Amino acid sequence: MVAQHEASAITPVQVAPVKNGQGRDHRIDAMRGAALLMMFVDHIPQSLLNRFTMRNVGFADAAEVFVLLAGYASWLAYGRGFKKYGVAGCLKRIFRRCVQLYIAQAIMVFVSVASIRVWRHFTPVPVDFLEPELAHGIGWIWRAMTLDALPSNLNILPLYIVFLAGFPLYFLLMRLQRYLALLVAGALWFLINLDPDVNFPNWLDPDGWYFNPLAWQFLFALGVTASAETERRGTDFSRIPVLSFCCIAYLIFSAFQAFPWAQWSLPDLRPLGDSVSPAKSWLSPLRLFDVLAIFYLMQSSSVARVWASDTRVGQILARVGRYSLDVFVVGTILDLYARLVFTSFGDGWILQIVVNVVVLGVLFALAGWLDARRKRQQSQALAAAG
Repeated sequence: MVAQHEASAITPVQVAPVKNGQGRDHRIDAMRGAALLMMFVDHIPQSLLNRFTMRNVGFADAAEVFVLLAGYASWLAYGRGFKKYGVAGCLKRIFRRCVQLYIAQAIMVFVSVASIRVWRHFTPVPVDFLEPELAHGIGWIWRAMTLDALPSNLNILPLYIVFLAGFPLYFLLMRLQRYLALLVAGALWFLINLDPDVNFPNWLDPDGWYFNPLAWQFLFALGVTASAETERRGTDFSRIPVLSFCCIAYLIFSAFQAFPWAQWSLPDLRPLGDSVSPAKSWLSPLRLFDVLAIFYLMQSSSVARVWASDTRVGQILARVGRYSLDVFVVGTILDLYARLVFTSFGDGWILQIVVNVVVLGVLFALAGWLDARRKRQQSQALAAAG
C-alpha cells in the first residue's frame, strides 16, 4: 500500500507544490486510484472488465504502479518528516503506519478465511480459493500473524510493511549520498534476478513470497528517489524528446508483446512470440522498464497534470487514490465475494453488470464519504481555531 501524508488512514498525501505556480500535483493520487481499481478488477478472473486493464497492454500491471507510488508517497509522508518532526517523532509515525497496515492485513486474512469456510458449507468452493493449510483448524493463525503465511491476493500489504520499516535506512543512505540508497537497492535487485530463489519464507508456498521483497524494494527505492528529486528541483521531470520517444517505443513493443491476441480471436502479432515471459515475482527488467516508462511520461506531462486536477474523471480517481488503505481493504474483501458469487451462480451478463456496478459503486462511494468527512473535520478545526 502507498503511504499517505499523515499516518492516519484517511489523510491524503500532500504532493509538494512546484515553482511554476501550478499548485498541487494530483497525478500521483490519480495514478494510484487507477491502480487500485485495476487491481480490484484483475483479482476477479471471471470479470470481463479484466480484459481492459493495463496488464493486457504491457508487461507491467497495477502492482508495479502501486509499489512505485508507495515509494514516491513515502518520501512525501516521511522523508520530510525527519526534519519536521525530528527523528523520534518520524520513527513513531512510521511505526504507527506499520501497525495500521498490519491490522488491515490481519482483518483481510481472517475475513477471507472465515468467509470461504462458511460459504463452502452451502455450495462447493474451488480449492484454489483457499490454501489447504488454511482450510482446517486454527494452527495457521500464528503463522498468518507473524507474516509467515501469505495467502494468494493478500500479499501486497506485507510487502509495504517491510519497505516502510526499512525506510529509515533508505533515508540514512540518501543523507550520506543522494543516490547511495538507489545504488544499493539496484545492486540487490540485480543479484535477485540472477538468483530468484533467495526470498522470504512463506509457509503456504515453497517458493517464498510471491512479491520477492529483495527485488521489489528497488522499485520502491526508485519511487523514493524520484519524489526526493522532484521536491529538490521544485518542478516536474524535464520532457526530453529522445527519452520520451524511447519510452513510447518501448511501451508500443510491450503492448504488442503482452496483448492477449488469442483471447480476442485475433492473429498473433507478438514480435517475439512465446519467447518472452517476464517474471513478476522478482520484477524482471522488462516489467521494470515498462512501469518506469509510464511513470516518466506521466510525470513529465503538463497535460496529465491538468487532466488529474481539472477533469471529473481525474478528480474521482485522485479521490480514490487519496484513501488507498481503506479502499484497498474494502476492495480486497469485495473481490473475494465477487469471485464466490461468479463461481457459485455463473458469470453471465446480468451478474457481470450487477457485481461490477455494485462493487465499483461501493468503492467510489467509500472514497467520496471519506473525502467529505475529511473536509468536514478540516472545517470544524478551522472554526475552532478561529
